[in-house]
Amino acid sequence: VQLQASGGGLVQAGDSLRLSCVASGRAFRSYTSAWFRQAPGKEREFVARVRSGGYDPAYSDSVKGRFTISRDNAKNTMYLQMNSLKPDDTAVYYCAAQWNGAGNGASNYAYWGQGTLVTVSS
Repeated sequence: VQLQASGGGLVQAGDSLRLSCVASGRAFRSYTSAWFRQAPGKEREFVARVRSGGYDPAYSDSVKGRFTISRDNAKNTMYLQMNSLKPDDTAVYYCAAQWNGAGNGASNYAYWGQGTLVTVSS
């Protein structure tokens, strides 16, 4: 499975942005998939996760209520709608797939996209 993230950019605080992650291969549809982010000098952190069928979303406390994860398996695509963006949301955002169910750590995902940069100015 290959993942391609896109949709990042430079926005102002309070703005919205939607990230997309397009996957190759039908196997993506059977995987729990997620978004992570990594800010400069920090470790990669979990943002949100969605089951293969698009249900049971989970979010980190820092984005809960502002971000929404979804997927369209017919298009082999996962999305992250980001509203009310804050400067602290500035990071490279990565999509990941095939969760082993062990926890929210990055090591629990087998496939990764290349990342898309989101910069939020104050």
